[in-house]
Amino acid sequence: MTKILMTALVLSAAFAAQGQDIDGTWQGTLDTGAGTLRLVVHLSSTKDGFTATMDSPDQGASGLPVSLVKRDGFAFTLELKALGVKFDGAISKDLSTIEGTFMQGGGSLPLVLKRGAAAAAAPPRRPQNPVKPYPYREEDVTYENQAAGLRLAATLTIPQGKGPFPAVALITGSGPQDRDEALMGHKPFLVLADYLTRRGIAVLRTDDRGTAKSGGVFATATTADFSTDTEAAVAYLKTRSEVDTRKIGLIGHSEGGVIAPMVAARNKDVAFIVMMAGSGVPGDQIIVAQVVAGNEAAGMSHDQALQAGQLQRKILDLVEQEKDQTILKQKLRDLLGTAMPDAQFETVYRQLTSVWYRYFLTYDPAPALRKLTCPVLAINGSQDTQVPPQQNLPAIRKALEEGGNKRFEAVELPGLNHLFQTAKTGSVSEYAQIEETISPVALEKIGTWLLNQ
Repeated sequence: MTKILMTALVLSAAFAAQGQDIDGTWQGTLDTGAGTLRLVVHLSSTKDGFTATMDSPDQGASGLPVSLVKRDGFAFTLELKALGVKFDGAISKDLSTIEGTFMQGGGSLPLVLKRGAAAAAAPPRRPQNPVKPYPYREEDVTYENQAAGLRLAATLTIPQGKGPFPAVALITGSGPQDRDEALMGHKPFLVLADYLTRRGIAVLRTDDRGTAKSGGVFATATTADFSTDTEAAVAYLKTRSEVDTRKIGLIGHSEGGVIAPMVAARNKDVAFIVMMAGSGVPGDQIIVAQVVAGNEAAGMSHDQALQAGQLQRKILDLVEQEKDQTILKQKLRDLLGTAMPDAQFETVYRQLTSVWYRYFLTYDPAPALRKLTCPVLAINGSQDTQVPPQQNLPAIRKALEEGGNKRFEAVELPGLNHLFQTAKTGSVSEYAQIEETISPVALEKIGTWLLNQ
């Protein structure tokens, strides 16, 4: 649920006004001892102060929001608070370099930023990405969501041999995602589809509406709207002669793990579902827990992380309770104070009041979970800071048990993060740094469970 986390990041923005003499692109290289890592900072001054973003091209990350830029004469400070990153430096008198110390997670390294455009980055190493030719058939397809009046673009992979085969439709997490769920140099759904197809399961993975090659508009859609796109995927799979129509299932990641039970609860063509880091509590509870867990993983003390969570709770209470948009905007402005520039505040306000966000805040997945009669596998990584397992797995178990479903597993996988990578802290900052796209433990759990169905 990257969208939610990015909203939390920008809430801590604070900038100090300065001139335009250091506007532009700055780049430097960290020497970690085990390798090098390029960083690129984009600085821009406004009447309210500085705005900035950071790229980590060797990790496939770009546009990371900088939460604080401060300049006092030649002294310079930059922070990405949610990632636990701080850079303290000194601007040279000729304004050509900023030399200082890069700090993250209790460690520090020297860093010199120099003016200039960033060099093209070599793609990050992703050893799990499959290489063609594949030992199965791959077909680009399109199908209609007739209820929404849009056409969706997808890839269907079909195992070798004589069918019909069991099949699954993959459902992406929040934010506009392509069919591979590509982020930070990783392609989780490409890896998952390859793994399952090699094990005899047909897989349909789809570009989100309004994204890549799919039609429609993403920005005005809610989780409920996306669920109709998933129903269209199930209907399409039923038309394929290679698919066993009695064995069509759904695998949803993050927000997709909310959509899968939503669809299965009302559509009896769904024979089983897998929830990968799906939630069991309403969205506003998820967001507060996410702020606390994410800040702790980034190095913040427990008490400080709790304070950040309390501020987030106050913000969400305002968004949920205040119906007058003019009054809401002023109350949010008063709550956040003057530390946030107007341009940043407007961006945050639009995110907080979007139709997707408002729907997600109050949607409770428990009623849909109680209605499920099909087999369910719910998995969560113990290091997940975006959908914390201690909050969500017990809630999922409780709802399924209340509904009388006896064919389910709810499993916490040790050492895995929100993307099901083997992780140290679970921090979002690790996602791009980890070469592994999906842990073999998670792949094996999903594949074996599916074949047992």
